[in-house]
Amino acid sequence: MTQFKGSHILSVNQFNLDSIHTIFNVAERMAPYALREKRTRVLDGAILGNLFFEPSTRTRVSFGCAFNLLGGRVAETVGMASSSLSKGESLYDTARVLSTYSDVIAMRHPDAYSVREFAEGSRVPVINGGDGPNEHPTQALLDLFTIQKELSHAGMSIDGMHIAMVGDLKFGRTVHSLSRLLCLYKNVSFTLISPKELAMPDYVIADIENAGHKVTITDQLEGNLDKADILYLTRIQEERFPSQDEANKYRGKFRLNRSIYTQHCKSNTVIMHPLPRDSRAQANELDNDLNSHPNLAIFRQADNGLLIRMALFALTLGVDSQLEKYECPVNWYSRKADF
Repeated sequence: MTQFKGSHILSVNQFNLDSIHTIFNVAERMAPYALREKRTRVLDGAILGNLFFEPSTRTRVSFGCAFNLLGGRVAETVGMASSSLSKGESLYDTARVLSTYSDVIAMRHPDAYSVREFAEGSRVPVINGGDGPNEHPTQALLDLFTIQKELSHAGMSIDGMHIAMVGDLKFGRTVHSLSRLLCLYKNVSFTLISPKELAMPDYVIADIENAGHKVTITDQLEGNLDKADILYLTRIQEERFPSQDEANKYRGKFRLNRSIYTQHCKSNTVIMHPLPRDSRAQANELDNDLNSHPNLAIFRQADNGLLIRMALFALTLGVDSQLEKYECPVNWYSRKADF
């Protein structure tokens, strides 16, 4: 991807290493605004159409806050029932109308490739906030950004690292998108740990192997974590199963707590999770007893998501070179920089 201005962000397949570096460099420049050390009004007067037709908290609010932090305003639609899609309106028609009211649109939809269909009718850039079990490109970018930052603290890089992906790898769109981005790097080792019924799709594994990376596939957690530099857990995507009973078969299959981590992982293995984690007793894939562990990066991931989405808005609207020009001071007390 060489041109961001005016472009849709629909799939990780759009990116090469140069475009990823561009996004990450702009994201680093967003830190003072996210920490409320400074403000920028570079998008003053611009409107984000935040269209979330599938339940979301973190991603929806992250998109909205990212736009607000650049000085823009957010117009939000939540839920299929509250939109004209429930009356039979096509995605194309919805896009033609709603893009008139916005300068950029962030969209989540339960059906695969739906955001791409919507973008075909949009007059403004559309950013994919997740399309069913297919892709979640902004999550993949923030995950990659987090991996790069976490490994750099240990003097490591993404090239040559070992990542273990654990949980629902069939329906977990975050691991699909992240795997494709990691294919751009060199000598990455993948350990894919899931129930056989929830294994990573064959086409994703083919992409990994065709990129020259090593893949180990197993349904056993024990004995397969000791080499991992990054441990990426996912919850069971119960909303993608045909029934709740079917989803319940796999809930709680793979759990990580402090004892298991200490026994089976390297002392510097980074723990990641796209959130939300299922903390109910019958699931609890990532135990609260890890909350104070220095290698738990899940909340740093969420922080990084704000930076990445701010960067994408700045790039697609062509204001990334104007951030400092529209800076102004923060007048209120904030403790954000202390965390």
